[in-house]
Amino acid sequence: MIFTVELEARPYDVVVEEGARFGLAALIAAKAPRAKSVAVVTSSSLAEQPWFDIASGLDQFTLFVPEGESAKTFSALEELLEAFAERRLSRDDVVVAVGGGAITDLVGFAAAVYLRGVSLVQIPTSLVGQVDAALGGKTGVNLRAGKNLVGAFYQPLGVLCDTSVLSTLAERERRSGLGEVAKCWLLENRDVESLRTSTLSELMEMAIGVKVALVALDEREGGSRVLLNYGHTLAHALEKLALRRGADELRHGEAVAVGLAFAARLARALGRVGDDVVERHDQVLRALDLEGRLPAQYAPEELLEAMTFDKKARHDLSFVLAGPEGYSLVSGLDRAVVGNVLEHFKGES
Repeated sequence: MIFTVELEARPYDVVVEEGARFGLAALIAAKAPRAKSVAVVTSSSLAEQPWFDIASGLDQFTLFVPEGESAKTFSALEELLEAFAERRLSRDDVVVAVGGGAITDLVGFAAAVYLRGVSLVQIPTSLVGQVDAALGGKTGVNLRAGKNLVGAFYQPLGVLCDTSVLSTLAERERRSGLGEVAKCWLLENRDVESLRTSTLSELMEMAIGVKVALVALDEREGGSRVLLNYGHTLAHALEKLALRRGADELRHGEAVAVGLAFAARLARALGRVGDDVVERHDQVLRALDLEGRLPAQYAPEELLEAMTFDKKARHDLSFVLAGPEGYSLVSGLDRAVVGNVLEHFKGES
């Protein structure tokens, strides 16, 4: 499958197929013909995988960054930028990110700011990376205050989603990626029965299609692209608190699943939807074997405070919510109302 992100300034392809990584040399030759050096950025554990045979056809070197969300820090960014400079990477050269969503976020941001922009290719190796994180040009790192609060919109030359590497994912990583699939399924208002009979390939095609279409309409999130943040207000708050407890506490897709279930309940409390929408959200999450309940260790008051740092917020609480006319961003929500729904939601666990 090939999806084209139809951006006026620089459209690019998202290739989703077995062996997609082998298209790297041809992509660089076509899109960056003046390149002489290629920096492949990955983690040490991924470099040990049997499929790690990334070949650009040019003078190539590999740089290593930390695993998971530990990669999305200023210290990791600084080390990576210094390594680019030490290797004398030029504006004509190419940076290639090979890894999950955290690595593609970090490396994309590094490519955006090094020399004010060098060419980038994304090779996402996790399910969440292939259906969401590496697509659309959002890059960034975290602050202690919250996730993805520093970053840039920076589009790649292309995205190579090699589905063959997904077979090496741990089950938890695979299931985590389905959190973003659930989000897109709900945004599309697709029926639950079709979900239960869909293959992973079909689910990926659906989710990638949704994201590519919204990015093409609204590259810099000035309008409809904000819908892709559905479930993410609570999810990012959960991830912020989880990172304080340990890097392995919570995966992104797991947090998104909780955020989706909560968003449906908040919409119901505001009178925007009825019980049927809440039940449909729960059915979609169950069909994908996702746990849409708030873990007991997270206090509602802490989560409320963390949600005020969400990047969609304008000094208030903002959520993408379902409503009678579809999904939309709702701002200026009363903290007491949100807190009350959180308390009841925690009681369901």
